[in-house]
Amino acid sequence: MQPRNANATSEHLRPDAAGLSRAAALLTQGACVAFPTETVYGLGADARNADAVAGIYAAKGRPSFNPLIVHVASLADAAGLIDLGADGQVLAQAFWPGALTLVGRMRADAGISSLVTAGLDTLAVRVPDHPVAQGVLRAFGGPVAAPSANPSGRISPTTAAHVLAGLAGRIAAVVDGGACGVGLESTIVSVAGTPRLLRAGGVPAEAIEAALGRALTAGEDDAAAPTAPGQLASHYAPRGRVRLNAVQALPGETLLGFGAIAGDLTLSASGDLQEAAARLFDCLHRLDAMEASAIAVAPVPDHGLGRAINDRLKRAAAPRD
Repeated sequence: MQPRNANATSEHLRPDAAGLSRAAALLTQGACVAFPTETVYGLGADARNADAVAGIYAAKGRPSFNPLIVHVASLADAAGLIDLGADGQVLAQAFWPGALTLVGRMRADAGISSLVTAGLDTLAVRVPDHPVAQGVLRAFGGPVAAPSANPSGRISPTTAAHVLAGLAGRIAAVVDGGACGVGLESTIVSVAGTPRLLRAGGVPAEAIEAALGRALTAGEDDAAAPTAPGQLASHYAPRGRVRLNAVQALPGETLLGFGAIAGDLTLSASGDLQEAAARLFDCLHRLDAMEASAIAVAPVPDHGLGRAINDRLKRAAAPRD
């Protein structure tokens, strides 16, 4: 499936019964539809339809070796796609619906397109905790592959306006559910064996370890051959060059502050990590709108949600080709 014509329009749907029904109809037709989750807006397509999934890659310009997360409406739906095992059941009961993605061995009869898994025998699955996402999934009645609804490598979207700024004319529609509450992608944990943390995110690793009663194994972050979404080295990147752990701006830099370090913009003046997570991508979008060519970012504590924030900032600052 080719991306839609740049001169085409993307439908802007309300999160009511008519909008959810229209979104489900478009997904059934093999189209790509963006919708909000509690983390960020996802760009959804029928995970069983290879042509539809190819439309995600085409719209985003996403590398085909980077796997996608499948969103479903319930734990029972997820268990029909992957082997959760005992650890996965514990985590699913504790954090679903919510900002946790579990990677497990895919069942032989799952019916998921190989484009979703990038040829792997594992599948990443999440049950989102957002009424609009749940409405879309239940209206559609099947698994929806949904990476973040932005051009690949660019800033993740937390509003419908962000989605349309990057993908207008390249997707069929966006369901406007307002701003995302978490504003940071899901945490990814593999339960295909000993539980491993593959990506920090909206659920702190400490909470996951508390539910399991033991420490997570650190996952290997292989940018050349990712085993889960969000593992590319350069990702979440604004247009400007990014310098981390800055206590002040150098000449020509725009400062993104945190806590006591005030900036031209700030993630959280009070040093609140939850506020910083929710504001992160919006601040990066605003820096793009300001045409900031050099960006300095104040230090963010590397614990709790700070780990996920620093992960995104490290990727934003990675060298680019």
